[in-house]
This record gives sequence, structure tokens and C-alpha cells, in this order.
Amino acid sequence: MREIVLDTETTGFDPESGDRIVEIGAVELWNHVATGETYHVYINPERSMPEEAFGVHGIGPDLLENPRPPEKGEVTLKDKPVFAKIGHAFREFVGDARLVIHNASFDMKFLNAELKWVGAPLIPMEQALDTLAIARKRFPGSPASLDALCRRFNIDNSNRVLHGALLDSEILAEVYLELIGGRQPDFGLSTSASSVAGGGDDWRPAPRATPLPSRITEDERAAHDAFIEKLGDNALWTRT
Repeated sequence: MREIVLDTETTGFDPESGDRIVEIGAVELWNHVATGETYHVYINPERSMPEEAFGVHGIGPDLLENPRPPEKGEVTLKDKPVFAKIGHAFREFVGDARLVIHNASFDMKFLNAELKWVGAPLIPMEQALDTLAIARKRFPGSPASLDALCRRFNIDNSNRVLHGALLDSEILAEVYLELIGGRQPDFGLSTSASSVAGGGDDWRPAPRATPLPSRITEDERAAHDAFIEKLGDNALWTRT
């Protein structure tokens, strides 16, 4: 099963009032395992950048009412492609994969508005899975923002100073796997996008170049050895 964990950054809240997408980030999963394939693009919205939106994501200082050079973490947009240049390729990348989005109605509203304006096929709302709705159902009355869920699941989001579509989609992928029952034992990034080109169910990530250190203490190891010794020579652990 192919899934795309996706996030967008925009100039505001309503595409019908003139707001536009300025960034799309996405991570591909295959059977709940990250394939290493990502999608990321900055987009020239062909309009100014409101100060409120800029304060959230730090994108487009060159589009502010008083433009200025970008500082660390900020991205200029005047030299980036307009949505018409990337819209059809983005729609092909999505295909019929399930979209995993936090607050899906917001992102889908923008994506389909942009796709409509360039004449590309729209994405059916039923193709999207809303992790915000899942979190609210699992933890009623508790905060369900992406930051709150990172704290709940002990997921490191220390790099999330400003909102960024690709970073947020990578974090959301981890949150999503926790929401549906915990990260899979074979969760990991593949060494190349070609790992899932055939779409086979037998894909597994490559072994780690450096094995993880053991978490077993010397006392635990000694206690285990003593237990095995009591089982005698026919114990399963003594067989080679």
C-alpha cells in the first residue's frame, strides 16, 4: 500500500480569497515503511506575503510589503516556479496513493484549488486520511497539534523552529505510525528510491552499516546466562 505523508505552507487560510501555496513537502511510505522517496518544492505564489504567514514559516521575505534579504532559515520565492509549472508533475507523483495529512481539509482545500486553476485532475477528499481527526478520537480532550503529539510519543522535533513542509511531513510520518499502533519493526529509510519501484510486498530496508549497541546491562546478561544454565543442555538457546 502506497501512502504519501504530506504538508503544505501557504500565504494564508483561504485560496478563494487569493491565498496560495508556497511550499509542498511529502514523504512516501510503502506498507507503512519509509521508502526514502520524498517530494519537495517551493512555489512562487505570484502575490505578496502577509507578515502573519511569514512569521509562521519564514518563507518569502522578498515578497513582504518591505522586502529584505533572507536570514537563516528563510527562503526567497521570486525565483521559484509558479504552481502551473509543477502542478501536473505533482499530481502524477501523488497518483492514487492515500494522502496522510494533519488537518487534511485545510491542505486539500488549497491543493485542489491550485490543481483546478491549472486544469489538473483534482484529488478526491476520500483519498486523504486526517491524522488530526485520528488523534482527537484516540485522545479526546487532549492537545492534538503536531508538537503535542511529538511530546506524547517522545518524537524529536527540536529542529522545528519554523514550520517547514518537508520537515513537518517527516515528523508527521513518525506520528502517524504511532497513531495507528506503533512504529513497525522494519521502519527505516531505503538507500534509494528504486527500492520500491517494483511495488513488491517483500521489500525490506538494508541492514545498518553500524549495528546499534546492545541495551542489555551486564547484570541482565549474567542473569539470563544463569537462567539458561538451569535449563540444561537441551535448552533452545544452546543450539547452534
